[in-house]
Amino acid sequence: MRNPILLIGNDINNISKGQSWKELLQDIINFCLPEGCVQLDDRKPFPLLYEEIFLTAIRQTHINEADLKTFIAKKTLAIQSNEIHAEIRSLKPAHILTTNYEFTLEGVIPTSYDGIITERIFSIFRKYIVDNIHYWHIHGDCLNPLSINLGFEHYGGQLQQMRNYVVSGTTYSSPQAPRLSLVRRMHLKEPIREDSWLDLFFTKDIHIFGLSLDFVETDLWWLLTYRARQKFQKNTIPVRNALYYYIPAEFVKGAKFKLDMLAANDVKVIDIEAKDKAAYYREVIRRIRQL
Repeated sequence: MRNPILLIGNDINNISKGQSWKELLQDIINFCLPEGCVQLDDRKPFPLLYEEIFLTAIRQTHINEADLKTFIAKKTLAIQSNEIHAEIRSLKPAHILTTNYEFTLEGVIPTSYDGIITERIFSIFRKYIVDNIHYWHIHGDCLNPLSINLGFEHYGGQLQQMRNYVVSGTTYSSPQAPRLSLVRRMHLKEPIREDSWLDLFFTKDIHIFGLSLDFVETDLWWLLTYRARQKFQKNTIPVRNALYYYIPAEFVKGAKFKLDMLAANDVKVIDIEAKDKAAYYREVIRRIRQL
């Protein structure tokens, strides 16, 4: 496929040597709390675990959230690129959407910001252009620590901004930002200028991999369900693009409940056999290249 559009999550970073996600969580706790105040437990949804850590730290050590997110930004910025990141760039995608905060996909730390609006906290327009690839950091980035989307409160605010852009319309003061909602612009058959990564979800084919799409990702699940409703309900906007979700075949049985939800939301699931994680991602890249 020539210049595909990709949505990529954190799992590709797990090929790199270095700190695991669980170790990072423990470092966050150690940074802002006395020992034993918060216990890690896989049953705790991460956005709520972050709120537990932060709210406990406010009460016990009076920490500033900006300091906590700056610490997290420095930790994640240290994640190293690996060969899979380079192979993804070799696809010459037009756009890469990512939930990652660091710049391993770019291969370099960007020297300039390219979104039409400079956002301090939320990420509707957060874009960097490197070697003609548009990188959209949809959950914030390390250069702007307050934009890093971690807690339940931040997820709620991000979803509110997303819904405004897609459904209700925006109130940005910048003349560059569209005032009419995306749905309204599509009803009027206005040209969609790709001002936001959200425009792509309704107009372009997107290949999703390295992203677990856990149900705590409430912003992305809302986007998937709203897009599907627009496609299948009457008197709605025409949605003709396709979404593809890649998953290792070994995980299909255990993830059936999630894959059923994806199928209901008009996402095409593609399972891939591979001997290890690196081989899996190379096969995903090969298949996208051959489309």
